[in-house]
Amino acid sequence: MHRTIFTTPGVSTLLRGASRAWLRLAGWTVQGELTPQARKSVFIAAPHTSNWDLPYTLFAAFALRLTPYWMGKASIFRFPFGGLMRYLGGIPVDRSKSNNLVAASADALRAADGPVQLIVPPEGTRSKTIYWKTGFYWIAHSAGLPIVMAYMDYPRKLVGLGPVFQPTGDLEVDMREIKQFYAQFKGKNWQQFSHE
Repeated sequence: MHRTIFTTPGVSTLLRGASRAWLRLAGWTVQGELTPQARKSVFIAAPHTSNWDLPYTLFAAFALRLTPYWMGKASIFRFPFGGLMRYLGGIPVDRSKSNNLVAASADALRAADGPVQLIVPPEGTRSKTIYWKTGFYWIAHSAGLPIVMAYMDYPRKLVGLGPVFQPTGDLEVDMREIKQFYAQFKGKNWQQFSHE
């Protein structure tokens, strides 16, 4: 995995303190902590309904001492912001091409030397969507890694890490349990988030 702001010595320590202070001043509460078995894991980033989700996610990642990488649409990695987005942990995804992103992501997670958390929004977009995509699930299942149910609730100003979930391979049963957990959270534009 490439070097990011989270793995740059000195910078990450400084930004951890600044992020915690900013979240506190903004009235946000950070909950949970990364368990040892989830040092390598796939994070569900939900609900994802606003551009504001990225900065809040980055602040929370510093506060929680994470080593995150996140998937974003390829267009935000174009010049002049591509280098910055990669340094923030971004991995471009070209949604117009059919490629085996699940297998490539699972292989990269297995091969990573140290802790790494791959953040994947299940909706695949900030726009209103009815069904969740299941890439995050199959990446975790293929890599043999747990899923961490990370959340953001704008009305209550909560951000944090929920339960660690080990996918069984029974998508229907597992997704029902995962979505049940997320039913309690509302994104910034909560009308765009579906629990179906």
